[in-house]
Amino acid sequence: MSALLPLDFRKILVCQLRQIGDVLLATPSVELLRRRYPDAEIHFFTEKKCAPMLANNPHLARVWQVDKKELTSLRREIAFYRRVASEGYDLVVDFQQLPRIRWVVGFSHAKVRLSYTAPWYTRWLYTHTAPMLPGYAAMCKASVLAPLGIEWNGERPRLYLSKLERAWAGHFFQQHGLTDEHLVVTLDPTHRRETRRWPAKHWARLVDIASEARPELRFVVLVGPGEEDVARDLAGRVRRPENLVVPNRILSLRELAAVIDAAALHAGNCSAPSHMAVAVDTPSLIVRGSTSDAWRFPSPEHVSIKAGLECQPCNENVCPKGTNECLTGLTPERVAPELLALLPHLPPET
Repeated sequence: MSALLPLDFRKILVCQLRQIGDVLLATPSVELLRRRYPDAEIHFFTEKKCAPMLANNPHLARVWQVDKKELTSLRREIAFYRRVASEGYDLVVDFQQLPRIRWVVGFSHAKVRLSYTAPWYTRWLYTHTAPMLPGYAAMCKASVLAPLGIEWNGERPRLYLSKLERAWAGHFFQQHGLTDEHLVVTLDPTHRRETRRWPAKHWARLVDIASEARPELRFVVLVGPGEEDVARDLAGRVRRPENLVVPNRILSLRELAAVIDAAALHAGNCSAPSHMAVAVDTPSLIVRGSTSDAWRFPSPEHVSIKAGLECQPCNENVCPKGTNECLTGLTPERVAPELLALLPHLPPET
C-alpha cells in the first residue's frame, strides 16, 4: 500500500477483541494515537471479558463490548457490527483481523482502514497495511501505525486504577493480616496451557526458599474462575502456610490489578497478570516455558527466567517432546535468587 499522507482524524476506532493481556498491550498504541491526534475521539472494540482493562483510560471516549451471550444469532451480530461501524469513523485500526472485527471494518466507511499485512482474501478490506515488526508485543502492535508517522518509543501498557480501587486493595491487605511489616509478592501459578505453567511444587518450593531468606515476605495467590484447586494445592505444599495468602473468593480483573499495584513484586507464569504488573509499575519475575521474551517489557525491573534449552521458544501449546523439560527442569533454587534480587533492600540496622 502507498504511504499515508498526514491526515487529521475526527473519530478513531481501535480493534483488539482478545485476550486480556493483548488488550492491555494495545494501550500504548491508544496513547500514541492520542498524541498524534489530540482532538480525535477514540473508541475501542473488544470482548466484554477484556473491557475492564480499559476502564478509566483517559484516552478513550467509548469502549464497545462484544457480549457473546447477547449476540445469540447472526442477525443480532450483524446488527451490532453495523451499529458500531455507523459511528462515522475516519480511521479504523485493526490489530487482530478476526471475523468479528472484519465485519466492522467491512461495514465501515472510514477513509483509512489500517492493519498489519493481510492475507490476499481480506486485503480488500484495508486501505493501508504495514508489516508488524518483531520484538516486544506492544511495540509490534504499534508498528502497524507506521503509515501514520507514529513510532513506539518505549511506551508501556497502562491500566488506570481509581482511588477507590487502590483503597480497596489496602482494605484487602488488612483483611488478610498484611501490614506495613510485610513485603507482599503476588503469585500467579496458573495457566491453561501446560507449556506455560511452571509446576505447583516448584512454586511452593520457591515460596519456601524466598521466605526463609526474607521472613517478612508474604505471597498472595492469584487465580481465576475454575483455578481454585491450584491455590489449594499450592497452600498444601508450602512448609509454612502463613507465608501464603489465598483470597477467600475469586477476585475481579480490576481487583487483581489493584492487589498487584499494591505489591512490591509480581511473580508468575506468562499470562495476563504479568502485563498488569507492567501496566501498574510493579516489578515482575516471569517464568517462561514455550513463550519468548517478546512478551517481556524491556526494562531491568521486569525479568524473564527460562531454562535456556535449544528448543526454546517453541510457542507450542503442547510440548513436542512430551516432557515439558523447559519448565520441570527449571529449578526453584535457580529462580529464587532472581526473585530476591528484585525485592527492595532491607533498611540498614541501627
